[in-house]
Amino acid sequence: MSSTPLALFVGLPNPTISDDEFALFRETNPLGLFVGRRNQREPEQTRRLIERFREAVGRDDAPVFTDQEGGRVQHLDAGPWPLFRSFGQFAELARRDFDLGKKALRLSSQAMGAMMTELGLSSGCSPVLDLVFETTSAVIGARSFGPDPDFIAALGREVVDGLLETGNMPVIKHIPGHGRATLDSHKERPVVDASRETLTATDFKPFVALKDTPWAMVAHVVYSAYDAELPASVSPIMHDVIRKDMGYDGVLISDCIFMESLSGTLPERVKQVLDAGFDIALHSHGDIPESEAARAARPLTEAALKRITAGKARLGNLKIDVRAAHAQVEDVFASALVS
Repeated sequence: MSSTPLALFVGLPNPTISDDEFALFRETNPLGLFVGRRNQREPEQTRRLIERFREAVGRDDAPVFTDQEGGRVQHLDAGPWPLFRSFGQFAELARRDFDLGKKALRLSSQAMGAMMTELGLSSGCSPVLDLVFETTSAVIGARSFGPDPDFIAALGREVVDGLLETGNMPVIKHIPGHGRATLDSHKERPVVDASRETLTATDFKPFVALKDTPWAMVAHVVYSAYDAELPASVSPIMHDVIRKDMGYDGVLISDCIFMESLSGTLPERVKQVLDAGFDIALHSHGDIPESEAARAARPLTEAALKRITAGKARLGNLKIDVRAAHAQVEDVFASALVS
């Protein structure tokens, strides 16, 4: 096993790690694990799963991510865990009372972050900073705070800071912006034809405002004003736009390489992401035959390792009562008569 982890997150099909999977992870040493609903049944099982992955790769701090935004995207949605509201609902509250909306969102983010940190989860891959329009693909919808980039940035800040305070890593997504895409990048390759001037003034703006966030997830969307052929996640041109024009210097991880916006075999997709200059490829589904993708990855670069280390230094250790905080947020919504 290489001492430097591979620039790759892997996934699993089941709530346990098989002996073959354990051996593969021990041999290849992927940086992290991505777990979904299928992998998480109850707290102790989730903790054991995370511990076994970390045992396989020999790193107690190996990152383990999930999708936990609130609303319809929360992979901790079984009985033992409270259900959190969508960003769209917090946006509605904030439009009625901006300060109250921000306060409730901060508390909800702290509760969600503390819940994940207690389980051993490193991140819920949140918040979404994409704009939403009437033409936006339904894949975004209520995951967005709305169409106003300044409003999105202000609410996104509450999520970023709330998660950091509880030791949970925020991941802003989907940089540089999925909102103008009319197609779902899980199923098709979206093309955004907006001008550079329009993108800079709108879609890019929340990401620039929150460019101090330690991690960002890159969209599988084509921005034809910059690169007419390749989605951002595999485009060296868009890598430079994000790094230089937008000034983002945190960790850049691709969206899941299983999504149909990309082309080629899974090993080829891993190579495309890393060849474009991005730090990490995300392979979130997970199956031993599919895990040949792990053999296509390369060790993390020195620059990526430094970015990861810098991000860890930002994590706090705030402890809160998750259910009590969640109940306070629900009381706010009840009092404000927001459904």
